[in-house]
Amino acid sequence: MSDPNANRGLAGIVAAESALSFIDGAEGRLSYRGYDIHALARHAGYLEAVYLLWYDALPSAMELAVFEGTLAGQRELPAAVLEVLGRLPDASTPMAALRTAVSVLGQVDPEAEDISHEADLRKAGRLVAQLPTVIASFDRIRRGLEPVAPDPELGHAANFLFMRTGQAPGPTAARALDTSLLLYLEHGLNASTFTARVVASTLADIHSAVTAAVSALKGPLHGGANEKAMEMLLDIGSTEAAASYVDKALAEKRKIMGFGHRVYRTEDPRATHLRRLAEELSVESADTRWFELSRAVERLMLERKGLHCNVDFYCATVYHALDLPVDLFTPLFAMGRTAGWAAHVMEQHMHNRLIRPRAEYTGELDRPWVPIDRR
Repeated sequence: MSDPNANRGLAGIVAAESALSFIDGAEGRLSYRGYDIHALARHAGYLEAVYLLWYDALPSAMELAVFEGTLAGQRELPAAVLEVLGRLPDASTPMAALRTAVSVLGQVDPEAEDISHEADLRKAGRLVAQLPTVIASFDRIRRGLEPVAPDPELGHAANFLFMRTGQAPGPTAARALDTSLLLYLEHGLNASTFTARVVASTLADIHSAVTAAVSALKGPLHGGANEKAMEMLLDIGSTEAAASYVDKALAEKRKIMGFGHRVYRTEDPRATHLRRLAEELSVESADTRWFELSRAVERLMLERKGLHCNVDFYCATVYHALDLPVDLFTPLFAMGRTAGWAAHVMEQHMHNRLIRPRAEYTGELDRPWVPIDRR
């Protein structure tokens, strides 16, 4: 039998070595490759942080321009992917569509089965470039609209907003989305990243690992939490109703989405910047009601339960302020996290050992065999 003291959910168990990110839950610290998340969120763009994660160095201006230009030139989707998106059932959700599209991208990628580091880097770049096009195209197709071709002159986040609406976004909106993607980029061995590493440890290809990671992210206890947080805010409706809603939910032992974290025991450092971005967007639009409601719920949860909000809570407010439908919130999480998944896949492929934990057996032993005619 397995160790009876094994931690449920692998809590606190070290399952891999990684040089990609560091989390100190007690102090509320997060860093990518040794760079503090607060410095990155204030000064870096999403693709600059992706470059750092993949190459273990901050890029020069020329290196960043080349990197951004290369990815911008890879945004268009293969015809086969667009055809599949157009044939999905009307009831398909964006996360289900994304899962399918990543799998199809793996079918048509010319280097699909090559898991060398060089090929992994090239495939990772194509995935990061193409996933925004997948999400925006599916959203338009389901609304009866033609997909909008990507604009290589626009930045990564601005181009997504453009492809969805056909209108170039303002700088505040583009910066808010870009920073949210940076904050979602990497976060250790969370459920979806661990899934990607387990798949990669079998020496499966990067598209297989990312397809599995998207599947893990789909659940409401992981990526779907930002959608549930916004649904909760919409249900509350107003600042005046916040206290009664929170008190009733807590009395009924219902979870308040967007609060608490398996790692952080203080404020999630990513929430610090999303709160700021939510306020900036609200002020610019002259509609601060959702930000004010979010602040009210945050204060109530800190008073009632001593719980800080996590990355998903204010991300919901930011995405709502960007006029994005709620069911696109989790796909945008995936859009940001894909580069982090890819980094873990590459790290796993470079220093591979098959990940094979054990389960603690809780069933009976030595049960006597009963012939079929006596059952």
